[in-house]
Amino acid sequence: MRVVTLEQGQEPGKSIIDRKVLFDPEVVSTVAEIIQTVREQGDRALIEYSRKFDGTIPRTFEVPEKEIQNAANAANQDVVKALQKAGQSILDFHERQKREGMLITRADGALLGTKVTPLDSVGIYVPGGKAFYPSTVLMCALPARVAGVRRIVMVTPPEKNGHINPALLAAAQIAGVTEVYAVGGAQAIAALAYGTESIEPVDKIVGPGNAYVSAAKRAVSGDVGIDMIAGPSELAILADDSSEPALLALDLMAQAEHDPDAACYLITTEAELVEDVLEEIEAFLEDTPRKEITKEALDRNGIIFVAPDLATALGAINALAPEHLEVHTADPQDYLGLIDNAGAIFLGTWSPSAVGDYAAGTNHTLPTSGTARFSSPLCVDDFTKFSNIISYSYSALKQDEETILVLAAAEGLWAHGKSVRARFELFEEEGEE
Repeated sequence: MRVVTLEQGQEPGKSIIDRKVLFDPEVVSTVAEIIQTVREQGDRALIEYSRKFDGTIPRTFEVPEKEIQNAANAANQDVVKALQKAGQSILDFHERQKREGMLITRADGALLGTKVTPLDSVGIYVPGGKAFYPSTVLMCALPARVAGVRRIVMVTPPEKNGHINPALLAAAQIAGVTEVYAVGGAQAIAALAYGTESIEPVDKIVGPGNAYVSAAKRAVSGDVGIDMIAGPSELAILADDSSEPALLALDLMAQAEHDPDAACYLITTEAELVEDVLEEIEAFLEDTPRKEITKEALDRNGIIFVAPDLATALGAINALAPEHLEVHTADPQDYLGLIDNAGAIFLGTWSPSAVGDYAAGTNHTLPTSGTARFSSPLCVDDFTKFSNIISYSYSALKQDEETILVLAAAEGLWAHGKSVRARFELFEEEGEE
């Protein structure tokens, strides 16, 4: 890991850390071609891309209901039990996010409010093939279920045998997924957005994926809704002299083992802590089966920031706006009000980011690449839409008539003003209110 010493008040700018959020032009071009081909050729294109990218063609893209139902029996039972327990925690947490509509009545009789309506259909992309992430199924599908989405569609690449890992199907059953399709990559995003003979289009697409999936989500955004464009996963840790170096090392490694592009940051005011953490990492690297991935991520994207004071350390954190933030300090709750930008904040020694990935119930689909400055974790609101309600009475419109007429005239919109004035002219002639 690189060590950077910050000056007082210094924030880690692009000269220190430069997140590359732009897509490779070759990826964008390839994705555009895939999307266009799927729109034109439908299932035929999905078959060809499955053969090309997955090395297999499923007998049918849709996984039969019976296979989904049997998955819980075929999957590892310890995994199924863990998914059920995690699912209940996720469900309990997200139930508390659910919003009701609201109505207010003004003194002049106007009725105003907001109507909350669930989306009719959502698509969930779940990475598959060599790796599989059943926790992602729970994190994406359960908030949609809480919101009241009628149709929850999961797409995921098949394994070489053409089937989907039983743990993914067990998670789909637990989460209330209504349809599962064995198709992945940019072609799956195109199918969800525009439909094929086998797959009906959806209103919104959520879930993580590789560069091709992310580029495809960006390309179809506007025709359908998307949750976010996810970059490499990242973790920042704020540590003081009460921190345990071994735990800091392991938590950094837990992030690094995701992917060679994963970013890991340690921010501390304790210069003497640096060597201890680096030594612990070297020792633990000998034990991990993901040594090469972990080491590459830490070497390429790992930075230890040594700050002269706490204010500079917190300023660095808010500038980084990390996806995950762990606070390893003597009194972690004291800093919560000083942290403005982070996707998820883990307070104290007993709260490693792994608990958020699996068990806590909070959502692990989080803003990356510094977008925590303006974005939020996936939540129930992402699966609903809001409609404003306006119901005026005669007296309410009379009360606001002058305001509307003046502003309509100022903007040169004659019919706007006339549409209000005409109501009074029409009904006052008839002696009505």
